[in-house]
Amino acid sequence: MSALALDIFGPHFQMWITYIIIIAALIAYAIEDIPVELTSLVTLGFIMVIFHIFPVTDDSGDNLLSPHNLLLGFANTGLITVLALLVVGQGMVRTGVLERGAQILLHVGGKHAWLTILITLIVGMLISSMLNNIPVVVIFIPIMQALAAKINKSASKVMMPLSAAAVLGGMITLIGSGTNLLVNSALIQLGEVPFQFFDFTIPGLVLASAGLVYVVFVMPRLLPDRTGEDGDNRINGKQFIAQLTVAPGAKLVGTEAMGGFFKELATLTVRMIQHQGSIILPPFEDHKIQAGDILVVAATRKAITEVLTQNNGLLEPHHPELVRKSFDSMEGAEPQQGDEEEADTTKNKERMLVEVMLPPTSQLSGQILQNTTFAQRSGCKVIGIQRRSRMIRARMDDIRLQSGDVLLVQGHPTNIHNLRSNRDVILLEWSKEELPAVHHARRALAIFLTVVALAGSNILPTVTCALMGATAMVAIGALSVRQAVRAVDSKIVTMVGAALALGTAMQATGAASYLAHSVVDMLDGAGPRTVLSVLFLLIALLTNVLSTQTCAVLFTPIAVSMATELGVDPRSFAVAVVFAANCAFATPIGYQTNLLVMAPGRYTFKDFIIAGTPLVFIIWIVFSLFIPVFYGF
Repeated sequence: MSALALDIFGPHFQMWITYIIIIAALIAYAIEDIPVELTSLVTLGFIMVIFHIFPVTDDSGDNLLSPHNLLLGFANTGLITVLALLVVGQGMVRTGVLERGAQILLHVGGKHAWLTILITLIVGMLISSMLNNIPVVVIFIPIMQALAAKINKSASKVMMPLSAAAVLGGMITLIGSGTNLLVNSALIQLGEVPFQFFDFTIPGLVLASAGLVYVVFVMPRLLPDRTGEDGDNRINGKQFIAQLTVAPGAKLVGTEAMGGFFKELATLTVRMIQHQGSIILPPFEDHKIQAGDILVVAATRKAITEVLTQNNGLLEPHHPELVRKSFDSMEGAEPQQGDEEEADTTKNKERMLVEVMLPPTSQLSGQILQNTTFAQRSGCKVIGIQRRSRMIRARMDDIRLQSGDVLLVQGHPTNIHNLRSNRDVILLEWSKEELPAVHHARRALAIFLTVVALAGSNILPTVTCALMGATAMVAIGALSVRQAVRAVDSKIVTMVGAALALGTAMQATGAASYLAHSVVDMLDGAGPRTVLSVLFLLIALLTNVLSTQTCAVLFTPIAVSMATELGVDPRSFAVAVVFAANCAFATPIGYQTNLLVMAPGRYTFKDFIIAGTPLVFIIWIVFSLFIPVFYGF
C-alpha cells in the first residue's frame, strides 16, 4: 500500500503529509477551539497511523517513524526536567521562601513598579549569560509571582517577559545556552575555528538590549490580564473584619500611630484597640501597642493571608488556648499535657483558606461567634467576617452573625472539603487557597539551592538534579503527593510529546533538510547580506516548531558552506545559527523556559504567537543591520 501511494503521490509523499499535519496542528493550537491536550493527542495519533500505513524505512527496512520512535518524546530528558522543576518551583512557592527576595527587589525599585520588574529582568538576563537558562528561570518564577502580587499585577504580564529575557541572556556568551555549545561543536567537527567564550558577546549584547526594550515596554501590553482566572481570589478589594492579639516580644510592641496609622501595619486598617479591657478608637493618640492588646482590623483577604503566613507575633484571640500557650511560652511557663503534641500536629498539617456564606437557614445566625460550636464541629477556624451591607466596628467575639455574612475560614483540606455537607454554611468553592507551609521554608530553600548548584556546575545532569529535588520537596513535606501531581501541567506533557514527534517526522521524511536546501537554491546569486538575513529568518521561524538543538545541528553545516561559497568569514554565518536558533519566542514548544512559564502565567498557544512573534522579527532586523557591519561585509 505504501509503494502504491508513492507511485500515485510521488516520492515525497511522506514529506508533504508531514507539512500538512504540522500546519493543521499549529492552526488548531492557535485558534484554541479544541483543548490543547486533545489537539496534541489527536496530532500524535494521526501521525502514528499515517506512518504505520506509509512507513519511512532505513536501509535495513526498519520504520524510522514507528510508534516506539514517535513516542520517545515522552521520555525526553528535557520534558522530564521541565516537569520535575515545576514541582520544585511549586515547593518554593508553597513554602513562601522567596517572599523576602521579592520585598528586597521592591525596596530597590521603590514606588516604580516597572523599574522593579526591569531590574529583575536585567539581573535574570545577565545570570542567564553565565548559567543554564532553565535553573535561572526556575529561580525567578516565584520571585516574579511575588512581585506581581505585590504590585497588583497579573502574573501573566511578567512570566513571558521573564522567559524571553533569559533566552536573550543566553545569546551573550558561549555557555549561555546549550544551543551555542552545539553550534560550536559542529564547527569543530567541520574543521572550522571554534568560538571563544566572548567571541559573540558584543553582537549578543546589542541584540539582547534591543530585545529587552520590547520585552519590558511592549510585550506586557500584548499579554492578557488573567487575574482571577485560576481561582486566585487573594487579590481583591473585599474587606474582612479580623482581630489579632499582640504576643509578647512582637515587633509591634511599643509602636505608636502616626496620623492615626501604624506604618508597621500598612496593609491593615486598625479600627479599634482593646487594651486591658478598655476600648480605644482612632486616631489612637498617645497609645503605644502593648503585649496582649487586641487589634480589630479591616483588611483584604490578601493582607490577612500575609499575617497568617508571616511571623508577626499576631494570633487570633477567639482561640484563647493559642493565646495562652503563646504567653506561657514567652513567660517560661510549663506547657500543659498534650499542648506540645497538639502544636506539632497543627504545625505539620496542610492549611487551606476558604470563604463560606451563612444561608438564611443557618443555625449560626443570631449567635456570637464565641458561643457557637462551629470550630469544634468543623475543625476549622474563623479568621475574618465580612458583611456586605456595612463595615463593622466591633470585636469578632462580639459580632452577632447574620444570614448573608461571609466568613473567612482556615482549616485542613479534609475539613474544608467536609464543609460541603455542613448545613449551616455554603462553601464558596472558587475561594479555596492553600496557605504556604512556611515552617518548611529553610529546608525547601536548601533543596532548591542544591539543585541549582549541582545543575549549574554540571556535577550531575540537570534531569537528575531536578528529579532528586522534586522527590526531596515531597519527602520533607513542602508538598504532598497530590500537590506535586497538580504541579505537572498536562498541556506541557502532551504538547511537548506531540512537538517532538513532529520534529522526528520532519527529520526522517527529509522535510527539514528539503526546506533548508530549497532556500539555499532560491538565494543563488544573492549577496552575502541578503543570504545571511534570509538564513537567519528561516532558522528563527523553524526553531519555534523544531527544537533549538535540531536547528543548530541541521543548519550549522549549511551556514558554513554558504559562507565559504560567498567568500566571507564562516563564523559570521555560524553566529546567525547561534542567534536565530535562540529566537524561540513565538511558541511554547520552542524552548524549555517557555514551557516553564506557561503554567504560572496561564498562557495559551496564541499568547506566545501574539507577544513572541514581534520579538523574533525585531531580533532579525537588528541582526541584519548590525552583523554585516560588525564582520565587515
